[in-house]
Amino acid sequence: MAKPMTKTQLVAALADEMDTDKKAAGAALDAVCALITREVAGGGAVTLPGVGKIYCRERPERMVRNPATGEQFKKEADKVVKMTIAKALKDSVNG
Repeated sequence: MAKPMTKTQLVAALADEMDTDKKAAGAALDAVCALITREVAGGGAVTLPGVGKIYCRERPERMVRNPATGEQFKKEADKVVKMTIAKALKDSVNG
């Protein structure tokens, strides 16, 4: 398995793809990340065409177990961020 792309590598690749400097590409990436974070935190969803959909889902209160001690306790309801991968991306990876 290949190493994941770092933010620095992503900014450099984005700058090359956009034919711009790294500073502008970094600002664009930060703006997109902030927009996605704000929308999902507010209960909405963001669809990235060809990549997938990022959304927030609520989980109900439930019983969980501490694996170290075996003790069971009640975990409060919380929210979790999920991502559904687009069919186009799955097909390009598997095809």
